[in-house]
This record gives sequence, structure tokens and C-alpha cells, in this order.
Amino acid sequence: MADTKKPLLIKRYASRRLYNTETSDYVTLEDIAEFIRAGREVQIIDLKSGDDLTRQYLLQIVAEHESRGESVLPINVLTDLVRSYTTQATSVVPEFLAASFEMLRDGQSKMLENMTKANPLAGMPGMEAMRAQQEAFMKAMTGGFSGLGGKAPQTNSDKPEDDGDLEEIRKQLAELQAKLSKLGK
Repeated sequence: MADTKKPLLIKRYASRRLYNTETSDYVTLEDIAEFIRAGREVQIIDLKSGDDLTRQYLLQIVAEHESRGESVLPINVLTDLVRSYTTQATSVVPEFLAASFEMLRDGQSKMLENMTKANPLAGMPGMEAMRAQQEAFMKAMTGGFSGLGGKAPQTNSDKPEDDGDLEEIRKQLAELQAKLSKLGK
């Protein structure tokens, strides 16, 4: 059984083929993207030089998805990224991006938790499908990290919620939507 806490070691041969050291077979960029989506960390090493090529390959995966029309990064964000490479001073962009994605993961976890808690909306037709859709979206965006131990909290539709809790949920949802809107600009 593979240790999923350690990064999956991928070796790049001189022929540029990528070799999965755990399964002893060759993999493609799409395979590596799937490992990452499943929550696995990867490390790609050049077999001959020992150089770490992980960043280069991750950027290539992003570029291929963007070129296929699976755009996630708006043009202004890409432009700002290019600009950040040309500044002489130490760029704060890496720390900003890391903090932004952490905030997005936390916000999605809280929103999912609020959607699954027992509330008057839980019994509405379609609510279960919407919750499942949100879980799938969150898993895709965070690579499986949900902040909930991998499973949604149990709902208790027998417990009545008072209006204060519903208002609190609405307030939190509005705050989250405002934060996400700011990130998209």
C-alpha cells in the first residue's frame, strides 16, 4: 500500500517519459493531474540531473487546461502574474495567491457545512442534489481537502432551527459571496 502522505515520486527519463515509482509504470500529464485532483502531492525529478521539475510540469498542466477552454484564470490575473515576474522588488504574489486559495477552501468548507446542517431549507426538493454538487465542486477545487474529514456532517431534519440560525447562515453566505466576488476581479 502506498504512503499517501509522502509525495508521489515521478522520474523523468532522458526520453522525457514520466515514470511513476510507486506503480512502476509510465504516466502522462493527465495522469499526474488526476493524482493531484485526488489529493495527492507529486514530485517530479529529472533522473539524470536530479533537478526538481515539479513546478515546470504543474505549470504545463495548467497551460494545457487553459488552452483547451477550461479557463479558470481570468486574463487580468494572468497579466498580473506576468507583471509580477518583471518587478525588481520581492513579489508578494506567491503569498497572496496561497492565502487566497486557503481562504477559498475555508469559505467553501464553511458554506458546505452550513448547507448540510439541519435547517428549514434542507427538506426542499433539489437541496440534496445542490449539496452533492457543492461537494463535488469543492473536491475538484481543493483536490479532495474539504476541512470536514472527507465527509459531510450528518443532518438532523427532526431538529427545528430558529430564525436566528437561518439569519446567521444567510449572513455568512452573503459574506462569502462578497469575498468570492472580490477574488474574481
